[in-house]
Amino acid sequence: MPKQKIRITIKGFDHKVVDQSARQIVETVEQTGAVVVGPIPLPTRIEKFSVIRASFIDKNSQEQFEVRTHKRLIDIVETTSKTIDSLTKLNLPSGVELNIKL
Repeated sequence: MPKQKIRITIKGFDHKVVDQSARQIVETVEQTGAVVVGPIPLPTRIEKFSVIRASFIDKNSQEQFEVRTHKRLIDIVETTSKTIDSLTKLNLPSGVELNIKL
């Protein structure tokens, strides 16, 4: 099997859950003997929304909400067949989006 690079991106709204899942991925990959680079924190995407409180008058009275999307990047440089098998069997907490590119 030729040496291939696997890039894993992790996204989530809660930074604690994102860090916990990144730590879990790094630990399982290192147990298989692969070389891991990361987790690298990527910039947090912040979406802000302003909603008018009243439906008719008082435009100056607004509520503001924001959604923060935290991202981490993990590169697996030297992979083995055990590494890919352990990644498919990995059980991550809910609220985390995982994207794997070979």
